[in-house]
Amino acid sequence: MGKNKKCIVVTVIGKDDIGIVAKVATAMAENSINIIDINQKILGDEIFAMTLLADRVKSDLSLPEITDKIKASIKGMSLEVTVQDTEVFQYMHRV
Repeated sequence: MGKNKKCIVVTVIGKDDIGIVAKVATAMAENSINIIDINQKILGDEIFAMTLLADRVKSDLSLPEITDKIKASIKGMSLEVTVQDTEVFQYMHRV
C-alpha cells in the first residue's frame, strides 16, 4: 500500500439481489472512497459474497460511519457488512 493511502477491506455477504455492487459502489463514491480492487461471487445460486479493497484517504468518515453509509445503501436487503482497516485485517489474518 502506498504511503498516501488509508486502505480498508469491506465484505458484503448475504442473499443475492440485483444492484448490490452498484449500491455499495455509489455509497463509497459519494463519500470520497475509492475502490481499488473488488471480487464478488455467487455461491450455491443464492449467496452473494463480495470483498473489496478501498482507499479512504480523501474521506473524513470513520470506519463505523463508513459501515453505516454502506448499510444504509443496501437497507432492506438481506446482507451483512463489515469494514476493517487493512492493517488490522492483515494482523488478524497473518499466517
